[in-house]
Amino acid sequence: MTISSAPPARPVRFQWLRVLLALMVREMGAKFGRSAGGYFWAIAEPLGGIVMLALAFSVALRSPPIGTSFMFFYATGMIPFSLYRNVEGAASGAVRSNRGLLTYPVVTPLDAVLANFILGTLTMMVIGTILFTGIILVQDVHVNFDPARVLLAMGMAAVLGLGIGTLNCVLIGFFPTWKNIWSMVTRPMFLVSGIFYTYDSVPAAFQQVLWYNPLVHVVGMMRSGFYGVYRDEYVSVPYAMAIALGTFVIGAWLLRRHASHLIEQ
Repeated sequence: MTISSAPPARPVRFQWLRVLLALMVREMGAKFGRSAGGYFWAIAEPLGGIVMLALAFSVALRSPPIGTSFMFFYATGMIPFSLYRNVEGAASGAVRSNRGLLTYPVVTPLDAVLANFILGTLTMMVIGTILFTGIILVQDVHVNFDPARVLLAMGMAAVLGLGIGTLNCVLIGFFPTWKNIWSMVTRPMFLVSGIFYTYDSVPAAFQQVLWYNPLVHVVGMMRSGFYGVYRDEYVSVPYAMAIALGTFVIGAWLLRRHASHLIEQ
């Protein structure tokens, strides 16, 4: 009988989780620094930007379409939009920012994308929790909180950012100019995602066009989680998730198929 002295192989799933965690730690160190102050500013900077914009718009638009606080109304639109935008941006640049690590066989481009997705989602969820809690306490805002709908909205925003970001990661790898084109094409998204207004408040002709923007469905779901009187009949979770998962599947397949080319670019 031959007794092997070789140590047992580590399960592949645990190895993958270790790689993912290591990439997340690296991203935190690269983006936020290795000190506690770096992590604080990672939350404080976007949080402060949202608060300043909310204050500016609340002065010009004192009466929100629903509720009593324009700042809170603005935050319910801006938080999911910022989550989508941050995840999409981080995922689309994951290969470029981790090109050195991707030369190791155990690390794949999809691992880098997923690490950025998880880190960006967790960061924005912390920011959203702090912002919503602060506005409710300071302005004494009454809300009909539905945690299931709020979490669903955040999940929709995160997965949508992951899907589009994964696909853009491949497109930018093959066509670097696509980054500038995408930035220019999507610049009006801030204005056509229902952040400053409700879907029902715009003309019917504009609604028919607006409906095809998946972020409108994300923002609508978020507001239905805080405002009990908000009408969200237009929100289609299957439509938004079909775009999110469809772009992710295509992007992930292309990442795996053309990994070597994208790493060498």
